[in-house]
Amino acid sequence: MASIPVDVEENLGAGDEGGNGAFVRVIVADTQAIFRAGLRKVFALEDDIRVVGQAETLAQAQSAVKKFSSDVMIFEAALAPNPVEAVADLLRQNPQVRIVVVTPGSDEEMTLDLFRRGAHGIVSREVEPELLVDCLRKVAAGETWLDTQATHWVMEAYRNQNNRPTGARPKVQLTPKETLIVSCVTQGMKNKEIALRVGTTEQVVKNYLRKVYDKLGVADRLELALYCLNHHVVDNTKVPPLPAPPETSKAANAAAAGAGAATSAPSPAAGAPSGPGTDSPGKLT
Repeated sequence: MASIPVDVEENLGAGDEGGNGAFVRVIVADTQAIFRAGLRKVFALEDDIRVVGQAETLAQAQSAVKKFSSDVMIFEAALAPNPVEAVADLLRQNPQVRIVVVTPGSDEEMTLDLFRRGAHGIVSREVEPELLVDCLRKVAAGETWLDTQATHWVMEAYRNQNNRPTGARPKVQLTPKETLIVSCVTQGMKNKEIALRVGTTEQVVKNYLRKVYDKLGVADRLELALYCLNHHVVDNTKVPPLPAPPETSKAANAAAAGAGAATSAPSPAAGAPSGPGTDSPGKLT
């Protein structure tokens, strides 16, 4: 029987129990009940870690990240057909939570994509409990957690970016529109969302990104994000919010059209008969 995310009330005690006056509040999102139960037992031995919610489906994870006040979510990659997009969506719903992704094994492409889209830690399914506890503490403190292999992949991607034949990489001045689009990319947004936020089309966004790639000497979105974060290209750039849903304006237009039709409909002529079986002078036939 499927469970729903629930508060773990016994783990929500006063902050002075942890010694440093603060807990690492964790949501465990995993398909296997035995894994979730095991993690709760592991964390119960730690004074500074508290499980505040749990989930076994992607929908429950999305609900939990909005419902519970948490610092870290442990998210199993198998919860979603596309874990990279799922992580990005969870971070859009709650930008304050930090996500540690549990993967079935080493996968370079997934690791780089997860890192690019905002994952704060990536661990294997076989991670030792002590290492996972250490991971949660470091991630909650603002650090990134990658194993040796994953760190190598990320560093190689960054070296490949820096080793591209671009000379001494002179300082490049991006236009305001380019800076805005690049800022969206560093926050893990897809072209469709970027287009909505900046008021243009996906194709225009692609055109801008190609120009930015050429300007900065990068090959893809990961290299672009790494370059911009390292060189503070988009620091303090404010990304515009998503526009209001079109349904609102459609409803308003429909209401206005209905009101206009009611006021413009001709009235029956004075003294004209009306009632069942009698055509009104203003009726269209």
